[in-house]
Order: sequence, then structure tokens, then C-alpha cells
Amino acid sequence: MTHQLSVDSSSIRGWFTTDRFRLIHEFARSFLRSKTGTIGLIIVAILLITAIFAPLLAPYDPYELHVVDSLRPPSTTYLLGTDDLGRDILSRIIYGARVSLLVGFISIGLACLSGVPLGLIAGYKGGTTDALIMRLLDALLAFPAILLAIALMAVLGPSLQNAMIAIGIIYTPTFARITRSSVLSLREKEFVEASRAGGAGDFYLLFRIILPNCLSPIIVQSSLGVGYAILVEAALSFLGLGVQPPYASWGSMLYYGRTLLGIAPWFTTFPGIAIFFTVLGLNFLGDGLREVMDPRQTATPK
Repeated sequence: MTHQLSVDSSSIRGWFTTDRFRLIHEFARSFLRSKTGTIGLIIVAILLITAIFAPLLAPYDPYELHVVDSLRPPSTTYLLGTDDLGRDILSRIIYGARVSLLVGFISIGLACLSGVPLGLIAGYKGGTTDALIMRLLDALLAFPAILLAIALMAVLGPSLQNAMIAIGIIYTPTFARITRSSVLSLREKEFVEASRAGGAGDFYLLFRIILPNCLSPIIVQSSLGVGYAILVEAALSFLGLGVQPPYASWGSMLYYGRTLLGIAPWFTTFPGIAIFFTVLGLNFLGDGLREVMDPRQTATPK
């Protein structure tokens, strides 16, 4: 038993001291050379910390009403002012970060789980299977994203969970097409043919040989897709189809503050700034990942 434990411990240490650790180190160093990627990483890290530690960072309860303090401008008491019900806008923005990031990550995760397998099958099988899958996905792409999301919400009903499902559905074709294009360029490569000649089955070829070589564009698109998903969620909440009151959402804050722009511009300005910087940070992060993962982006002519 002691011998077995020593072998397991050395194998664990070996995992961190092999080429994997060096590759991770080189990737991190290359990524940090990108100014836009570094800025995006800092913004996203701040947002994640804000969302995780929202109860500690929020100065007030975001749902507590202070009617006597309604529509107070920014001051030392309320740093970003209050809304029409006297709720602290800073606290609601902090808690709204949880909703936005949750919707962004889960909806894009759903899109990956559904789109990537479809793209793998379509690109690998080809023929009728490819044509059928891609025509169905093209039908989804024919609709503008926000209109398709509104139609799905009309069927599913307004709620946070349904908003994540709807956003996941509308971005499924994007991941399927990206994966399919990568598979088409890989399925005839020598290492795939060698694995097939060695007796590897279709499932093994798809998920153990081809998929790992398709991850770079999928990861980049995922980082960009989270920003787009947050925008769609904000639009749905603005229309009353996303997060329902009294829960804090940047989109719903824009909706309720739109009629008070003349007398309380801070009501909509600060949630709008939060959306802007969140999407900007995610786009910068995606650009940085693209520069590192795509050799054509990093290659410089001599």
C-alpha cells in the first residue's frame, strides 16, 4: 500500500513538471504580451470578484426599499444614487453582475454542449447528414438573434432560466459552424488516417483525436459569445422578458429608468456603463485569446 501511494504521488508531481506545465507557462506569457488581452483579463477578473463577493461589497441590501430616499443623486451616502423606490443603485449593479455573468456563461455553455457535437457529426459524416444538420441550423441563423430570442421567450415564458435556454439556442448554430469548419480541415489529416487505420472507432476519432484540435476557435468564440449573450439578456430584461422584479438586472434597470432620464440620468447611466465595460472586457479577452491561439494572428512579416 505504501508503494502504491508513492507511485501515485510521483505521477501527480510528474504531471506538473512535464511539458504540460511548460506549455501552460508559455501560453500565459504569450497571452500577457497582448495589451488588449491583459486589459480584458483584468476587467473580467474584477467582474468575477464583484459577482462572487457581492454580499461583502454591496453597501446596502439591493432589494431594501427606502422610499424617502427615492431618486437621490450620487452622494457620499449613495455613491451612485438611488432609483425610484429608494434602492441603492451601486448595490443593484453589483448584484446585477451575478445575473449577467451567470446568464453569459451558462447560455454559452449550453450553446457549446449542443452546437459542438452537431458540428462534429456534420463535418465528420458529410453527405446527407451534413446537409440536413446545416440546413436546420441555417434556418435558425435566418432570424435576427434578438427576434428569435423574443419568439422563444414568448413560447417558454419570461424567467431567468428560460432566458438562458433561449440564448443558448440562438448561439448553437455559431458553434456548430465553427466546429464543422475545423473538422472538415482535420478529418483527412495524416494523424486521423493513422488512428483510423489503427482500428479507432468513430466516437474515439471524434472526441479524442479531432475535438482536441478544434478547441482553439471554440474557446475564442466562447469568450466573445459571453459578451453577446449578456447583451441579449440585457435586451430581454429591458423588454420585460428576462429577469423578473425585484431581482437586480442591468437590463431591467435600464427599462425602469428610461422614463426618468430627464430628472434622474444616473438611474440608467451607471447600469449602461456596467454593460459597456463588461462586454468590452470580454471582447478584449477574446481578442487576446485569438492572438495567442491563432498562429496567423501572431505571425509578423519580416
